[in-house]
Amino acid sequence: MLVTCPSLLARRPAVGNVVSSITHRVRAEDAVGQFVRFVLVGGATTLVYAALFVALEGLGYLPAHLVATAASTVLANEMHRRRTFRAGERVHWFTAQWEAGGITVIGLLATSAALGVLDSTVASVSVYVQVACVVTLTALIGLMRFIALRWIFRTPVADAA
Repeated sequence: MLVTCPSLLARRPAVGNVVSSITHRVRAEDAVGQFVRFVLVGGATTLVYAALFVALEGLGYLPAHLVATAASTVLANEMHRRRTFRAGERVHWFTAQWEAGGITVIGLLATSAALGVLDSTVASVSVYVQVACVVTLTALIGLMRFIALRWIFRTPVADAA
């Protein structure tokens, strides 16, 4: 026996429209679309950072932080070049690493200093508190990176003739 509910069937296309609208927004080449992709890449590479930091914590907070930052930054820069800004054809790998990496050095100094202060002022700081500290500062530095990559280091797109 087939039972249908017209009110539920009427809502079904609306869900498809919402998904389609979100997909279209994420794929857009305007600043909002790029910012959404930037945040998604940043979130994914922050998870990579956190996993590496926790895995390497036995080396001490600073070596774990440096290795996790270097690995997640290279990954983030490449994903931003290819996915966020779709500049794979226009921007060479080294150029992307250099431009975004320069901004990352500021973030690395800020997060390293914050971890040092945290380590020296809190008797027994949890690795999760350390990660939360770095993630918070990284989000602020990430906003600076987005602004720099979107408007300062932007490579012109060739006109389609």
